[in-house]
Amino acid sequence: MDKFDRRYLEMASVWARNSYCKRRQVGALLVKDRMIISDGYNGTPSGFENQCEDANGVTKPYVLHAEANAITKVAKSGNNSAGATLYITDSPCMECAKLIIQAGIRRVVYADEYRLTDGIDLLRRAGVDVEKISPNDPQQ
Repeated sequence: MDKFDRRYLEMASVWARNSYCKRRQVGALLVKDRMIISDGYNGTPSGFENQCEDANGVTKPYVLHAEANAITKVAKSGNNSAGATLYITDSPCMECAKLIIQAGIRRVVYADEYRLTDGIDLLRRAGVDVEKISPNDPQQ
């Protein structure tokens, strides 16, 4: 881990606060050559209401994950994510892991582990470097 890993992860955590989701706020930053090339947080698609949960508190099926938002945002720009590092507050799910692999992202750094680890397992199988950093552990 280099000294910037923790800082980018902290920035992803701050970015997560932009999410309107009540159950879980997740933030992501895509960094390439020490430059932030994209960002994202979980939420509804552009043009939809900013409510992630239905009346019963269940997440709506069309809510986008933070990493999916960051990847699609960079795809719309003139940049690309080949060789980039994704900093994300929560470990990616299986669906987002597939997007990460296809986007050419080479490294994923995350703070909190989700209860399912199949996304992380797939990333490792694909040769993506994966690292968990505990934001409150000064030893890392």
